[in-house]
Amino acid sequence: MKTRRFTIAASAFLMLFSQVEAGAWGQKGHDIVCEIAQRHLSAKAKKEVARIFDGRSLVYWGNWMDSASRTPEFEYTKSWHYKDIDTSYTYETMPPAKDGDVVTAIRAQVAALKSGTLNKEARALALKMLIHFVGDLHCPMHLGHLDDLGGNRRQVQFFGKGSNLHSVFDSGIIEKAHNWSYREWADQIDVRCRRKIKERTSGDIDDWGSQTYQVASFIYGRTPKGADLSYDYVSEMAPEIERQLLDGGLRLAGILNEIFR
Repeated sequence: MKTRRFTIAASAFLMLFSQVEAGAWGQKGHDIVCEIAQRHLSAKAKKEVARIFDGRSLVYWGNWMDSASRTPEFEYTKSWHYKDIDTSYTYETMPPAKDGDVVTAIRAQVAALKSGTLNKEARALALKMLIHFVGDLHCPMHLGHLDDLGGNRRQVQFFGKGSNLHSVFDSGIIEKAHNWSYREWADQIDVRCRRKIKERTSGDIDDWGSQTYQVASFIYGRTPKGADLSYDYVSEMAPEIERQLLDGGLRLAGILNEIFR
């Protein structure tokens, strides 16, 4: 019995560790993106999402892909959460990843949902993937450097504890900046001005990926290896995170409104 308990506990710990190392926005980040998107869906898109998800909102399925990608059935999607850029390339010149990346994954799901050939189960899967990967596209370290696996290998101290740059931007900044629920985050950073929404949703998927890569480049420049990160760092980076979360939500809504028009 003791051996079994230890095995279960060890497995849980390893699972948690792998989620921190390989995940995207933490759960709250994806929830924020999906909550903002849900608020900006057209009436037709909102109805179609509810139909495909059997009444569930975008938030309900926002984090599903992070767990699914760790199962044998969806192992093929592991590389679809990010687009690491070799430091000898730019976003524009980096060759496509052999097994796909977050940009190609988003395009594929959009095309699939527009095709009109999917049954309900396949549409639900494509929609679950799309809402998660649009969130990933706006998580800075998911457009990070290839040589450190998007910041996973860049060790830092975060409030006196060992961490890595990837984890800091998946969830660390969000959790330290404000003690808010995902709905409170959405309440505080969402916008309703049509002009601002149009500005923030202009461009295409590659434009948005390039913007995230620029944010990642700024972060790398401000965060040397072994840096001791605390309140000053959170204060500096929180506005960057807020913009990325908002942009992700507004752009996801724009994509869905266009698909389900």
